[in-house]
Amino acid sequence: MSRKLILKELSRYKIGTYADIIYRNAILNKDRLAFAYGTERITFSVYNERVNSIVRALCSMGLEKGDGIGLLSWNCLECTEVFGAAMKGGFVVSPFNPRMQAEELDYLINFSEVKALFVGPELVGIIDPLRPRLPGVAHYVSLEKEAPGMLFHNQLLTTFPKEEPDIVVNEDDPFIIFYTSGTTGVPRGAIYTHYRKLEEARTKALTIGMQKDDRHVMILPLFHIGGWSHFWAYYCVGASNIIMTQRTFDPAATIQTIQDEKATDLHIVPTQLLGMLAVPNIDGYDLTSLKRIWYAASPMPLELLRRGIERFGPVFAQGYGQTESGPDIAILSREDHDVLDKSPDEQKVLTSCGQPCLWVHARIVDENHHDVEPHIVGDIIVQSKSVMAGYWRMPDETNEAVIDGWLHTGDMAYYDERGYIYIVDRKKDMIITGGENVYPREVEEVLYRHPAVSECAVIGVPDEKWVERVHAVIVLKEGQNTSPDEIVAFCKEHLARYKTPRSVEFVDSLPRNPQGKILKKELRGKYWQKEERQI
Repeated sequence: MSRKLILKELSRYKIGTYADIIYRNAILNKDRLAFAYGTERITFSVYNERVNSIVRALCSMGLEKGDGIGLLSWNCLECTEVFGAAMKGGFVVSPFNPRMQAEELDYLINFSEVKALFVGPELVGIIDPLRPRLPGVAHYVSLEKEAPGMLFHNQLLTTFPKEEPDIVVNEDDPFIIFYTSGTTGVPRGAIYTHYRKLEEARTKALTIGMQKDDRHVMILPLFHIGGWSHFWAYYCVGASNIIMTQRTFDPAATIQTIQDEKATDLHIVPTQLLGMLAVPNIDGYDLTSLKRIWYAASPMPLELLRRGIERFGPVFAQGYGQTESGPDIAILSREDHDVLDKSPDEQKVLTSCGQPCLWVHARIVDENHHDVEPHIVGDIIVQSKSVMAGYWRMPDETNEAVIDGWLHTGDMAYYDERGYIYIVDRKKDMIITGGENVYPREVEEVLYRHPAVSECAVIGVPDEKWVERVHAVIVLKEGQNTSPDEIVAFCKEHLARYKTPRSVEFVDSLPRNPQGKILKKELRGKYWQKEERQI
């Protein structure tokens, strides 16, 4: 690139594309740290060059703009380069969940029309037997380590030129497909264009107040829209991302990394906060660099949030959204969290997910799509320029989800006079017992106040008398004991009788997806095998 014509160089790629952002950072932030991964540390300029090499490698394989590439890997440095190649090469990348079984991967890889598949070292053994069943995949590339019968990512970096590719990428070009968690049947792929993802990144960066000197510790998976969007928003502003190396969440390693890297930002799911608070000698770490702990993906129990604020200070902020919404719909800011010394009425805001984000319209409507008044439960519908473009190869499902320009989230909530939104539950999780509606989250909030309860989930199970009864599944704190009768009695002190669990089950752990969401469908499965659950 010409140093003399730097402003002309900055105009190489079209505004509204990630190609433009990558190139801009390579010029204006060239020597700043873009990513750290273990002992590897690369600058924005080096990252741009590595991305260029992967783009050229894919083109040499015969891939063209608009072709699909797949990514099956845990977080690593090479993952960022695969995403970057899609951004600059005009490819459409599908990140797949490494926890999926072979049959699920078989379906999704074929459904995504992937022509080149990048595979992490732990997943090679799963993909090799599948190769005869993946006729569309012409090229396999191993990440981090060489693998027999596959090209090697690092070798592509050294083989292909680093110069800018001659590919025109437009803001309306699709470049990524995020698949839903699949908790309600076959996963659906939410398609996003460059513009839609950058619109969401812009909103997040402005609302949170991201700055170039921020250092974000990345522990959430890049194959999920929540972690992905947060990660790349920091990249957009020229901040640094520290990618954790472990395949499962390690609370002690996370705390150590925050101290060692003088990290300013962390993005977690609520269950990870529980693990961090249990780290031995946590008070001995220097965590004063932290400015923000962002939590999302599942409801945060109020008692757990109180403990987090007491330990880490007023650094918490919450985002609410879903795979199809961009993701952010509403944000509960750090300032909103600073209420622990205020009245109970003022503290109630901590049970909300905040107010609608800038440039996002959110409404709550009844079954006839009429807006409800404050404190009335209804369905959340959303409109913004960062909502998905649609479901991949599913036009009917797209038309069901997006009606007259409004995304129907399937979440139930109410709002107050200040516009704060209070999530009640997923519509599919609502329990109808004896004709009464019970929202599991309300019961769970009470259960979390019991001194012996570590984690819990409330579901509806079949009942001869009530059709459904309220059933609590509980993980106890280490060293704590209680009984079903004691749990029921405790709930009766705080809940209406019909909301009180009629049965209690103690388990060692709750099933979760990679984003930390409790898989209530899995919990319900053993109870509803012989009959169909109706909502």
